[in-house]
Amino acid sequence: MLNKTLFHRLLLLFLVAVFAIQAGSPLADTQNPQRSPSDTVREFYKTMRERKFREAFSLSIYQPAIEGLKPAEFDDLRPDFERLASAIPEKVDISGEQIDGETATVFVRVKDEENREQAEPVALIRVNGEWIVGDKENQEIVRKAGSEFFFNARIVTHHSEVQTLLQRISLAQLVYSQQHAGKFGDMSALILAGLIPKDLERTETTGYRFRITVFPDGKSWTASAEPAQYGRTGRLSFLLDQSGVRNGDVAGKPLPATPLKN
Repeated sequence: MLNKTLFHRLLLLFLVAVFAIQAGSPLADTQNPQRSPSDTVREFYKTMRERKFREAFSLSIYQPAIEGLKPAEFDDLRPDFERLASAIPEKVDISGEQIDGETATVFVRVKDEENREQAEPVALIRVNGEWIVGDKENQEIVRKAGSEFFFNARIVTHHSEVQTLLQRISLAQLVYSQQHAGKFGDMSALILAGLIPKDLERTETTGYRFRITVFPDGKSWTASAEPAQYGRTGRLSFLLDQSGVRNGDVAGKPLPATPLKN
């Protein structure tokens, strides 16, 4: 099973662009088949931005994860790739590179949340004489996972996000009950009050079906979430009740609930 740390390393390739990468130098001469590490990083971002996903991932350790995908599987993952690509600006500013034998680090200039500029490292390795984005440790993990890698990565991310969203629902109910004489709100009421995101009504973003059940007295409730596509968008079912947040693999079915009360 892929861990969350590994997926965060994968997303590092894209997240360096999320914080407003500044304009950079042009790409190297395309007539030269031997790209430098910096040229490889620029080309990776360029092809991702152009939605040439297979071409982009061929420049990285994630090629085995993309080349084995069936057309339907690729279409299933396309929205995830589209969201990543939409964060990449037209130009990438490379501030430098370091080469040490068969490994290299390219420094991409980014701005943090306080608009301070810093250099974000992107790792590369040389394979068959060509530089590719990534490192050897994760290259082996991707190779073993093959075409399941991106689905496993998506599932790990969704599991973490569901935990966070259920905690947000719990806080939202606390605020809502304070404003409504101790009564709790259903999904529509909490969204209308601006306490939870409207995305929870759909599965496209979260990959999960969320439900909030308020019992007839209005003073007890439960929240649950099940994968929209078991094995593709998630494996665990989640439940928030009086015992706290629980999860389990029940083939996408709901977990049994005990109402939450004041």
